[in-house]
Amino acid sequence: MYLTMNRFKVVLGQEDAFEELWRSRDSHLKQVPGFISFHLLKGHEKDGYRLYASHTAWASEAEFKAWTKSEAFRKAHAGANSNKDMYLGAPELEIFETVQEISV
Repeated sequence: MYLTMNRFKVVLGQEDAFEELWRSRDSHLKQVPGFISFHLLKGHEKDGYRLYASHTAWASEAEFKAWTKSEAFRKAHAGANSNKDMYLGAPELEIFETVQEISV
C-alpha cells in the first residue's frame, strides 16, 4: 500500500467552512484505478490554527502518480487556490510506503 497525506493548518474559526468544502467537493477518486480509501482527519488546536490531515491509500506508487497526471486529479483540485484565506501556509504533503500491515 502507498499512503499520501496532506497536512493543513486551518485558521481558527474556519473549521466548519473547511470541513464543508471537503464534504461537498467531488474528489473523483472512486473511479481511479488503484484508489483504496480516503479519510479527512481533524487534529489539535495550536498557535492560532487547527490541524487537519487528508489521508489517501493507494494500491501502489505507480497508481498514485498516474492519478496526479489524470483528468480526475485536475477536476478534484480545480479552484483549490480560491480558499487560501482558510489556511496558514500551503498544505504539507507526506508520502509513506507500507512496510508492515496488520488488519482484521
